[in-house]
Amino acid sequence: MKEPSTASKDEQEIVIDLRSPGVAAVLAWLIPGAGHFYQRRFGKGILFFCCILGIYFFGLTLGDGKVVYASFRTNDIRWQYVCQLPVGLPAVPALIQSQRVIREQKPPLWKGWMAPPQHVNPNFDDQLSQWHLNLKWKFELATLYTMIAGLLNVLAIYDAFAGPMILLPDSKEREPAGSESGKQPDDS
Repeated sequence: MKEPSTASKDEQEIVIDLRSPGVAAVLAWLIPGAGHFYQRRFGKGILFFCCILGIYFFGLTLGDGKVVYASFRTNDIRWQYVCQLPVGLPAVPALIQSQRVIREQKPPLWKGWMAPPQHVNPNFDDQLSQWHLNLKWKFELATLYTMIAGLLNVLAIYDAFAGPMILLPDSKEREPAGSESGKQPDDS
């Protein structure tokens, strides 16, 4: 039977107040780093905010605002948006544009920013083909950046919900198998 170990005076107990983990996770989704600010973990909050949104907006700018759009029409399913959405509020305008353009058949808002491509005539080049032609390699790279930002925020959301993983060293070194108190077995 194992006895509970008592902490020596050199060991310190690490306590992190996660406040309400559910609220922190929702805030972390809405704005990367906001859940960590809520938990008063300001260093991580600033890090996640700057890095995740920096990567996201770099990709969005590189792709002229055309690489983040929501579309689940036949022949135009934008699965990449599933990875971009975890960035939170910065990806929500794509849902508004999708609702407006695809479902309501209205013209896009904000000069077409984050709007799904228009399909004027399915037999000829559509707007998506023009985006690829104009942006060349930037379209795919910009899409990748925005997807990475979303997936990184999934990790940040998990960290806000569950807290950091803390590895503590063992209090004593492991002994070789078959030995007691560091003694080697006798050969006699």
